[in-house]
Amino acid sequence: MAPLTTDDAGTSDGRAPDADRSGDLARVVGLAEDVLTRRHGATVRLADPVDLGGSARSLVVRVRVAEDPFSLPRTLVLKHYLDEPGTGEQSTDRFRYEAASCQLLTAMPAEDRASPMLVANDPTHRLLVLEDLGRCSTLADRLHEPDPKAAERALLGWARSLGRMQAATAGREDDFRALLRRFGERAWRDPLADDARAALAQVPDQLAQLLRVEAAPAAVTEARTAARLLGGSGYRAFSPAEIRPDNCLLTGSGARFLDFEWGCFRDVALTAATLRLPLPSGGKARAQPAGMAEAMVAAWQAEITPVWTDMADPDVLRERVLQAEVLWVWLSTRALLPIVVGARHAGPAARVVVADPGEDAPAVLSALWRRLGVDAGQAGLVAVAELAAAVVGALGRHGGEAVLPPYPAFRRV
Repeated sequence: MAPLTTDDAGTSDGRAPDADRSGDLARVVGLAEDVLTRRHGATVRLADPVDLGGSARSLVVRVRVAEDPFSLPRTLVLKHYLDEPGTGEQSTDRFRYEAASCQLLTAMPAEDRASPMLVANDPTHRLLVLEDLGRCSTLADRLHEPDPKAAERALLGWARSLGRMQAATAGREDDFRALLRRFGERAWRDPLADDARAALAQVPDQLAQLLRVEAAPAAVTEARTAARLLGGSGYRAFSPAEIRPDNCLLTGSGARFLDFEWGCFRDVALTAATLRLPLPSGGKARAQPAGMAEAMVAAWQAEITPVWTDMADPDVLRERVLQAEVLWVWLSTRALLPIVVGARHAGPAARVVVADPGEDAPAVLSALWRRLGVDAGQAGLVAVAELAAAVVGALGRHGGEAVLPPYPAFRRV
């Protein structure tokens, strides 16, 4: 079982720190003691660091609060960014986005908070001190255990928590901008914006050159229309951006989300659409059982309709979610198609939608287009459905005829 698992928030399995990491851990613990001592005006001591993993960019540590003149929790989680802030007008500093996201969500009422509480932060040393949500299972754990009912409950709870978080953060975008500015980010930007522009420009040529498939003008127009979801709309709320089962802890108070390095405000339909597509899981993509995607969208919808009442209309919901599907599929195609035909490795957009497709890239991309084709056909978007059918057919020559295997929890369903 992996209590706290993300590609940057790490994995806790109770292991002791590696010898070659002990110096880094001691430094992070010292930085956290300093920031907590400054914050409270009295000495705070931390002990027993446990390496929760991390990445080349960050180190994540669980610590015990050994000396505390106040009322800090018994344990805390420290996340220290090891990389330097980005430079240039187009750069995005992940520490600033995560710190602003955590502050925004910490300000929510406890019943609406879908994240660990931010206890303290140090922008100079790029350190976050977070509430420790404990040794909980992740959604990814449930999907890999042999209990389909437990997996279904976890997926539906995950979708409800996403909807509840988005309903609670509706109208808070100006607050998020202000927090980003406080951390030194001059202007916020959706991390998908540049990828979307590139996908609109490149995917028609990719399809023509790599698959010999011509995208009809009407299908291209639908993609351009879908890209408007990344602009201003009346349906915007906070999104963790990387909505992955291994970034979701299943606590006694419900699902809680981790890792907000790409946290941003965007149209809520973009979140709903990710529930209908192969789930990004920090590993190989897997298929859901029939009807599960629709049930998750319905669970999410039930939470957001008190805020966006028109989203209770099935036609309104279907149109907006389908537009978001189109955008995700084009983004994924730009990133994955060159892998499928052996041109290069995955691009950054692939990590936003499907993590580490690896050798399953043909099946993943085919599954994305196949799902889009079905939904577009049902909605009467003939050009999109025809393009999807042509792409799926062409992908069959590159291994795309393979079907994604189900999650272990659903192998016998």
